[in-house]
Amino acid sequence: MMESNKQQQQHQEITDPLSISQLNISSSSSPLPHVNMAEELLKSHRHYVSPNDDLPSKETWGESLDVVDDDYDTIEGNGHSDPTSFDADLCEYKKKATIIVEEYFNTNDVVSVANELKELGMAEYRYYFVKKLVSMAMDRHDKEKEMAAFLLSTLYADVIDPQEVYRGFNKLVTSADDLSVDIPDAVDVLAVFVARAIVDDILPPAFLKKQMNLLPEDSKGVEVLNKAEKSYLAAPLHAEVVEKRWGGADNWTAEDVKGRINELLKEYVMSGDKKEAFRCIKGLKVPFFHHEIVKRALIMAMERKKAQEKLLELLKEATEVGLINSTQVTKGFSRIIELIEDLSLDIPEARSVLKSFISKAASEGWLCASSLKTLSVVDSGAEKLVENSKASGEFKDKVKSIVREYFMSGDALEVVHCLETELGCGCSSQLRAMFVKYLITLAMDRKKREKEMACVLVSSLGFPAKDVRKAFSMLIESADDTALDNPVVVEDLAMFLARAVVDEVLAPRDLEELLSQPGSSVGEKVIQTAKTLLKARLSGERILRCWGGGGVETNSPGCTVSEVKQKIQVLLEEYVSGGDLGEACRCVKELGMPFFHHEVVKKSVVRIIEEQEKKERVWKLLKVCFESGLVTIYQMTKGFKRVGESVEDLCLDVPDAWTKFKSCVKRAKVEGFLDESFVFEEETQVVKANGSSSSVAT
Repeated sequence: MMESNKQQQQHQEITDPLSISQLNISSSSSPLPHVNMAEELLKSHRHYVSPNDDLPSKETWGESLDVVDDDYDTIEGNGHSDPTSFDADLCEYKKKATIIVEEYFNTNDVVSVANELKELGMAEYRYYFVKKLVSMAMDRHDKEKEMAAFLLSTLYADVIDPQEVYRGFNKLVTSADDLSVDIPDAVDVLAVFVARAIVDDILPPAFLKKQMNLLPEDSKGVEVLNKAEKSYLAAPLHAEVVEKRWGGADNWTAEDVKGRINELLKEYVMSGDKKEAFRCIKGLKVPFFHHEIVKRALIMAMERKKAQEKLLELLKEATEVGLINSTQVTKGFSRIIELIEDLSLDIPEARSVLKSFISKAASEGWLCASSLKTLSVVDSGAEKLVENSKASGEFKDKVKSIVREYFMSGDALEVVHCLETELGCGCSSQLRAMFVKYLITLAMDRKKREKEMACVLVSSLGFPAKDVRKAFSMLIESADDTALDNPVVVEDLAMFLARAVVDEVLAPRDLEELLSQPGSSVGEKVIQTAKTLLKARLSGERILRCWGGGGVETNSPGCTVSEVKQKIQVLLEEYVSGGDLGEACRCVKELGMPFFHHEVVKKSVVRIIEEQEKKERVWKLLKVCFESGLVTIYQMTKGFKRVGESVEDLCLDVPDAWTKFKSCVKRAKVEGFLDESFVFEEETQVVKANGSSSSVAT
C-alpha cells in the first residue's frame, strides 16, 4: 500500500510542472530525469502558442493557457497573481490593455493607443487587446463600437499583427456564450464586428467557415458566424451597409478619411501651401493610414501632369520631416503597383510614369526601391489588345456588331455567349469596361427603347462594379467631345449613371469616387445631375420609368406603371390557379423593374387578407422570392407598409382586415421576411386620421 502511494506521488510529481520544489526532496532513486522532465514541462507551459496554429489541440499546453485565459477576469478581480512569469505578464498586460481601451473611448486618440501598445511590448498578447477592445465596445453606444472598428482597421498590420487579430476574433466567437449573459444582443453586435472586420480586410472571409467547423453546432458562436454571413455579408451593397451600421458617431469611418485626404490634396495642388497640407495631415490623426495619402497623391500626380512636381515634393518633405514614415511610403507605392493594371485603363502611360516616380523617389532618398514588388514590364494579352490601335479598332467593330444585333433581337444570353467566345471579356477587366462604354455610347444615339435595353443588359451581365465604374469614368472623360454630337449628353449620361445605381450595378459611393477624379466641366455636371436625380422623391421608380421599363420583353418603348400592375395581377392569378412556382418567379423577374417589386408584395398580401383561395400558395411565392433574392427585404418591407396604409379601405370589404394584416405581419416576421423592428399599428393610422379631420374642421 505504501509502495503504491509512493508510485502515485512520483507520478504526480512528474506530471505537475509546478512541483519542482517537491522534486528536489523526492526520495526517488533517479531524481535527475524527473527534474529534466519538470523543466521541459515548465518551458512548454511558459511558452506561448504560435499564432500560426489556428486552434491547438486540447492536449497542448497552449490550449491549457487558453482555458486559463478565459477565467482571468476572476483572478484580476480578486487581486491574485499566478506563480509563473507567463501568468504574471499576461495579468499585467490585461490590466494595462483595459486602461488603454478606457482612455481611447474617452479621448479618441488613435496615435496615443498605437504608441502605448508599442511601449507596452509583448506583441504576442495583442490578441487579448483585440478581444478586450471589442468586448468592451459591445456593451457601449454606437459611437464606441464605431471607434473600436476604426481602431482595429487603422492598427492592423502596422501595430497589431494579422495573426493576433485573427486569434482575437477567434477568442471572441468562442466566448460568445459568456458574452450573451451580460450583453443581451451580443450575437447581433458581435456578428456586425465580424462582418465589419471582413469588409475592412482585416479578417479573411474563410474565417467564417473555418471557425464554424470548430465550434459546437448549438453554440452562440455559430449563431454569430451565421448571422454575419447571411444577414450582413450576403445582403446587397453589404459593404456600405456594414460600414454605416453604427453611423452617426463622432468618429470618422475609413471612407470619411479618404474623402478628407482627397480634399487636402486638391487644396494643396491649387494653393501650393505645404504648411497647411502638413497641418491637415496631422489633423487626420491616422498616421498608420498615411499610405492612403501616398497612394492618392501618386494617382493624382499621374492624372495631372502639371501637378506632378508639387505632389512629389509634398511627399518628399513629409517623409523628411517624419510626418509620413518610410513604412507608409513603401506601402503606398506597393498599393499603386498592385493597381497598375486597372490604372492603365484610364491612364495608358501609368506604368512608365510610375517607374519614373519610383526612380526619382529612390534617387532622392525617400523611398527604398528594393523593398517594393517588381513592376513587370510585360503586359497581359488583354492589355496589348487594348493598347494596340489596330486591335482596339477590331474590338470596337465587334462590339458594335454585337450591340446592334442585341438591339434587334433583345437576346441577352446571346450577348453573354459572344462576350465569352469572341471577345474573351470573361477574364479581362479592361475589355469589360470598354464593352459597357461602347454599349452606352451607341444607345445614347438611339431611341428610348434601346436606352432601356442597354440598362437591362448592363444589369444582366453581372460585371464587377469596378469595371462598370471604369466605363463611366471613360464616358465622363470624353463627355466634352460627345457633347459636340449629342447636345443632351449631360441628361442622357446622368440618367444612365443614376439607373446603374438604382439597378444596384453601382453603389452610391461610386458617384463620389467618380467625382473625386479630375475630369471636364461637362463630366462634373453629369455626376451632379445624377446625384440630383437620385435624391428626388420616389427616385427609383421615376428613373426606372424614364425610358419605359420592360422594353426588352415587349419589344416596345416600354410599359407604363398601370400596365406593370396589371401584369403583376395576371401573374398572381395564373400562379394561384396553376401553382407553377418557377413560372411565377420567372414572370416577376421578367418585369424588369426590381424596384417595383413592392407591388408584388402588396398585391400578394392583399390577396391573403381578402381570403381568396389557396393562401398558402401565395405565402410560398413570397418565401421563395425572398430567399432567392428576387425580392429584397427593402421591397418586402415597403410592400407591407403600403398594405398597412390601405387597410382602412380594405376594411370596407373585409371588416377584420386589421386583425388579418397584423397576423400577416407576425407570420412574415417568423418566416424572416420582415425585421423584428417593423411596426405598423392600427392606432397610428387612427391618430393620423383624427389629426387630418381636425385640421380640416379648423
